[in-house]
Formats: sequence, structure tokens, C-alpha cells
Amino acid sequence: MFLTELHPARDASERALVLTSLRKRDFDASHHCSAWREGVPVSAFGTDDDGEPSGTAGRPMLAVLEGAGATDLIAVCIRWFGGTKLGTGGLVRAYTEGVQGALAVAEAAGSWETVRNLRTGEIRVALAQAHLPFALLGAFPAAAAIDQSFEGPLAILRFECPPDLVSLLEQAWQERSRGGTILWE
Repeated sequence: MFLTELHPARDASERALVLTSLRKRDFDASHHCSAWREGVPVSAFGTDDDGEPSGTAGRPMLAVLEGAGATDLIAVCIRWFGGTKLGTGGLVRAYTEGVQGALAVAEAAGSWETVRNLRTGEIRVALAQAHLPFALLGAFPAAAAIDQSFEGPLAILRFECPPDLVSLLEQAWQERSRGGTILWE
């Protein structure tokens, strides 16, 4: 029998508390396999097969978390061995489906929070060119204007974008504005 749970855990101490608590609660289980990811953007990750054959539990669980973009949590799949050997393929399938199911339940229950890692940029131009930053952002659907303000002879556009667009936006803005720069927060 398998039971998979997801718990918020932003660092090693929180992960240790979750695992200690689950091992105490489910002391009669054969395995407490886990996978975790930390940070936005992800700065650390890890797995533990807890006695299962290497690569049959933690790695498949981590692959599901990666595919879902889940972070700052630990997935723990608790197994009570019932006497039936599943083989490596069966174990991979069971641990994968356990985490997939737990993520689906979390999403259906509304306990899933989407967090996007964004950079904030600012473009300053002369009032007569206030349309240019908007034209630039229009070419990048993942970038979004936050606000526009005016200081004397300047129009200032603040916007957000995913970090992977920073260099593309800078290059496009330099070309469009003939040498202009983007200020990043």
C-alpha cells in the first residue's frame, strides 16, 4: 500500500521536521521515500529512495515535481510492503502515480499556489517616444506593463518579465532605441 503526501517545506530544517513527523506517525511503514525542490527559481533539489532500489522512487517523484513546476515543498510517498514484489518498473510507476495523484488532489482542493519568478524593468524615453516601449513589450507576450509615469520630459514604463527574457529584451531595446538601456530592479 502507498500513501503520498505533499507538505510545504522551504528549507532543510522544514523538510527534516516533515520527515520526522511522518516517520513517527507511520512507524510501521517499510519506506518513506521523498523528493523536494526549493526556491523560486529552484536553487536546490533532492531525493531519497529510503531503501528502495536506487532510482525507483525519489528520482521519478522528483521528475513529477519538476514537470509540474512545483517548488518549496516535499513529496513523501509512504509504502507498507504487502508481500508483492513490483519490480523496478512497477515501483517507478507507483511512485510516479502517487505524486501525480497528490498534485491533482492539491490542485482540485485549491491548495496549489502558482508563483512566477519575474524581473522588473524600467525604460525611460522622451515623451515623443513614449510609444516605443509598448511596441517592444508587444513583441514579447510573457512581458507585461506594470505602470507608466512621467517625470518632466521623460515617459517611464515599468514592466515585468521572466528572467530568461532579460537578455532578449535588452538586445531588442538597444536595436529599437538605437542604444537605449533597460534599468533592472
